[in-house]
Amino acid sequence: MKISLFKENVKIALGSIKGQLLRTILTVIIIGIGIMALVGILSGVGALENTIAGNFSSMGANTFNIQRYEFRTQRQSGRERQKVNPVITYRNVKDFEEKYDFPFTKTSISFTGTFAAEVKTDDKKTDPEVRVLGANEHFLENSGLEIEDGRGFNVFDVTNNNSVCVIGADLVKALFKDENPIGKEISVRGSKFKVIGHLKAKGATFGNNEDLRVIIPIQKARSIFTSPFINYALSIKVDKKDMLEGAQDDAIQTFRNIRGLNPIEENNFGIERSDDLLNRGADISEYLYLAAWIISIVTIFGSTIALMNIMLVSVSERTREIGVRKALGAKSRTIAVQFFMETLTISVMGAALGIFLGVLIGWGLSSVFDLIFTFPFFAMTWAIIISFIVAIISGVYPASKASKLDPVESLRYE
Repeated sequence: MKISLFKENVKIALGSIKGQLLRTILTVIIIGIGIMALVGILSGVGALENTIAGNFSSMGANTFNIQRYEFRTQRQSGRERQKVNPVITYRNVKDFEEKYDFPFTKTSISFTGTFAAEVKTDDKKTDPEVRVLGANEHFLENSGLEIEDGRGFNVFDVTNNNSVCVIGADLVKALFKDENPIGKEISVRGSKFKVIGHLKAKGATFGNNEDLRVIIPIQKARSIFTSPFINYALSIKVDKKDMLEGAQDDAIQTFRNIRGLNPIEENNFGIERSDDLLNRGADISEYLYLAAWIISIVTIFGSTIALMNIMLVSVSERTREIGVRKALGAKSRTIAVQFFMETLTISVMGAALGIFLGVLIGWGLSSVFDLIFTFPFFAMTWAIIISFIVAIISGVYPASKASKLDPVESLRYE
């Protein structure tokens, strides 16, 4: 009996919604905008966090880099001159490699020769968009890169200047398709290299395709890329996490001595720890989450008022209908449930619209900015909860008012 009564109330609610279609559509859109703001921003922030976490893992655990500038770039006023650090030269990194002897550490040396190389085989070639790096035997491990097949460099490859290379996953697809690339030859800037390994796919990060790259021994790279302004990078991995701080302090002091800095001079180079990016991403995410909640709460508050208003107008317009139903024996509770079901239906429709648009926005932002998108189940759960809260707040008073109408007075209403 109760189920049939519930179905009847739902049927009446849907019929009433159809009778005031324009107002219903506008209210659904208002609720949808609030939910869309919440789901869209939260899914976008989630994608940003996933990407930053991916970058963190790709940098390698317990790792820090010595580079030309700090990661943070501070905006300066027009009257201030931005500090220009000298490039990190090959002599700098070789001196560091010789002098830095902190225990349980491995030092990686690398540089980017070009971001626009054309890589060839005997019968195929790529577009000129491949990144070519020169690196030593510790680069892959310190960068958190994993070999899919084959092997990475060893000390003999580097010291003997062997013409070997490790390539990214997209190069395997572009040049070899279904063939095994191990042992095959590729050509970079006229020099031939034997493929000894290829990397696991990593995808794109902030617009940079991590799978379109060739890594060759550093001395071979220096013979191909001879610009005097090449900037080298140092990456130090510490095997024991509790020694990370000490290793970093010792590295800073060693590099300061190599740069010839006196005790009162500031560093003219940057230090980047593997967890710094993750921590900064978490700080940014907190502000974005707060913004998402503020925007959505303000919008949802407006939609709650709009929904309550439409239900009060509906009660007023249907006073005579309510009187007739009561005269035929409908209980006050039945009338209240009917109007509450109308409110809940509109709210759920708004939530469904908002979730769909929010997920679409999150996916769109991820596609545009090359972020790692995941389905925002957390945001969707909150959207559903909020839609029920909106329905309760907006529906209780109009439903109560409708249920308390006097049937005699209602029948006189014109």
